[in-house]
Amino acid sequence: MGRFPLRDTFFLKAKREGFRARSAYKLLEIQRRFHPIKKGDRLLDLGCSPGSFIQVARAIVGEEGFIVGVDILDTQPFSSKNIVILKMDVCKMDVREILERFGFDFFDVITSDVSPNISGVREVDEENRKNVYEAIKRIIRSGLRKGGNCVIKSFFTESFSSIKDDLYRIFKELHVFKPQASRKTSPEVYLVCLNKN
Repeated sequence: MGRFPLRDTFFLKAKREGFRARSAYKLLEIQRRFHPIKKGDRLLDLGCSPGSFIQVARAIVGEEGFIVGVDILDTQPFSSKNIVILKMDVCKMDVREILERFGFDFFDVITSDVSPNISGVREVDEENRKNVYEAIKRIIRSGLRKGGNCVIKSFFTESFSSIKDDLYRIFKELHVFKPQASRKTSPEVYLVCLNKN
């Protein structure tokens, strides 16, 4: 048997309510508490597959907003004209090229639910997490507007303190938050970063 029940409460709730994954409830709770996403925002969603963050964000940004989802995995497309899915590696993407493609100067919000592949070798996994974070940081620095907000999945591992301290230098406000939809045994948390310097 696996570590987690395949059909827990949030899994079943997502199926009933039409969300693509349980992670929708993580962003919903973050939004209710911290309000990082606003109506009309231009939002970049990193690691977007299967698309549950996009479903939540689309309801908030409305028709006036625009969402770009990026993932190396396939993501079922959306019918909304203001949602675009790009299949690419977050660690290799050029956010300025994406901005130019859509005629934007910056994104207002960046969300990231990226989880690097886990090998089971502690040193390798920690290095992979650091590499993913460095890629996300580059995207934030060059692609997020001043005053913009960011939601990043992170993990309580060796690099967590240094990542948190690093983000404190980029944003005026930072919150470490574990949504109820995150499994209690999981080391994942979300860094809710508000008001980029």
